[in-house]
Amino acid sequence: MNITKRNFGSAILGAALIAAASSISPLSHGQAHAAEGGELVLGLGGSPPTLLGAVQSGFGTGQPGSQLFASPLRYDEDWTPQPYLAKSWSFSEDGLTLTLDLVENATFHDGEPIEAHDVAFSIMAVKANHPFKTMLSPVDRVETIDNHTVAIHLTHKHPVLLLTMAPVLMPIMPEHIYGDAELRGHPRSLQNVVGSGPFMLTEFVADQHIILDRNPNYFIADRPKLDRLVYRTIRDRSNMLLSMQRGEVHYNAYTSLTLRDVDRIKKNGDGLVATDVGYQAVGPLNWIAFNTQREPWTDKRVRQAIAYAVDKEFIIEKMQLGLSTRASGPIANGSPFHTADVPQYDYDPDKAMALLDEAGFEPDANGVRMNINIDWIPGSQEYGKNVGEAVKAQLKKIGVNATVRSLPDFGSWIGRIAGENDYDLSLETVFNWGDPVIGVHRTYVTSNIRKGVPFSNTSLYSNPEVDALLDKAAVEADAEERTKLYHEFQKIIAEDVPLHHLHVVPYFTVHSDKLMDLPEGIWGGMAPFDRAYWTE
Repeated sequence: MNITKRNFGSAILGAALIAAASSISPLSHGQAHAAEGGELVLGLGGSPPTLLGAVQSGFGTGQPGSQLFASPLRYDEDWTPQPYLAKSWSFSEDGLTLTLDLVENATFHDGEPIEAHDVAFSIMAVKANHPFKTMLSPVDRVETIDNHTVAIHLTHKHPVLLLTMAPVLMPIMPEHIYGDAELRGHPRSLQNVVGSGPFMLTEFVADQHIILDRNPNYFIADRPKLDRLVYRTIRDRSNMLLSMQRGEVHYNAYTSLTLRDVDRIKKNGDGLVATDVGYQAVGPLNWIAFNTQREPWTDKRVRQAIAYAVDKEFIIEKMQLGLSTRASGPIANGSPFHTADVPQYDYDPDKAMALLDEAGFEPDANGVRMNINIDWIPGSQEYGKNVGEAVKAQLKKIGVNATVRSLPDFGSWIGRIAGENDYDLSLETVFNWGDPVIGVHRTYVTSNIRKGVPFSNTSLYSNPEVDALLDKAAVEADAEERTKLYHEFQKIIAEDVPLHHLHVVPYFTVHSDKLMDLPEGIWGGMAPFDRAYWTE
């Protein structure tokens, strides 16, 4: 009945199912000189719209949500799944059924036992409500075999399934609380939340703080170590830095500090540590999207010319202080499916001008070949407006006059880019979300050209060969064969350039140097803090 990695590839690496085929002990770490209890204050750049990760993606929900809700599995730093609510798991020989054997001592925050029917309810709730529709689309039904065993039945092989079982993507919720009403907008999505994780909600005050207290009945012995987590909302980046320097905030992840702040901390320390460990699954890419159905962007040569005219190294080394990494294609560098063996676009303005000449865009008497607009996502000045201004200056050298347009809010950007497709170039930061099925396919498949939907295929790119490759990769069980398919896909995209990938966005975790055993797996701060402790 059970199979190994050679028969059915894991969501990410073939090695994962060696771990999956049997029960594994949770990760253990040393705790020399650990101080018992204490409070950890974490900075958030905004207030989340919900604490239910079943209906919402993103850092705002994902960070506190992963403390409130446990999940079947959790992930370490090398993409290997580890037991959590599921003590062991196995696939059927045909790869169409995944059986989870649940721990037997777990309870929800209200004292009710966590049972198979709660897991079945949660999986189907995520499928019905989460914005990542491809994540669980092959799940046909979830069978409760007994109180602590569930069988997930698939319509076809789904190599991403194990990865979806992390806290940030699959929170296990009590059916007796959340099965009584629509999950979106549920009255207990921000207040009186009942979870299954290491911490329990004490207070939520929008735009101020979220207070989580230690779950005394957590199913993993002697955890969590900390007594309380306090998420403070601090929207201003300079205030975030000052709060950390004064010791008022002890931990901050993702985008709430500027790169200059991070660079200063990396050099001077002052009781703080800055690390980029723990963002492999997020896979944040910054790119220039072309409106491929608008002239002149229908011509691949014009898109390639823009790619050659952009000086990535200047953006990375000068503007981003060497803290970001060059991107070569649609799959981020931290993914096991990434390859750099694709057509590259090193800075070459002469080649750019030759391509524009070939495409029929010769300079006029004033040296101007065309006038274009560059849009950027409001709120992302460091990776949006600032990069846009640099690209504008670089394009001017090849006779392309660009106007960097600013919009008042995110909704306006969605309307222009996804709704009206009224743009030439758009600077965007979009995430891989662990597996290409979740976060990459959506940008390139023809079927995901969805008017008005942000972060879908808004470049209107359509290539039957790419569609076929991604369809095949989505169901390919063998990890090695799946990797080959994604390598071929990346080469085609690099050649076609529906988007020009600039760099991997440099996310950092900054924290007090007195904190130990913080989550350093592939989801960073969107993972349980049950092992974290103060050294003094």
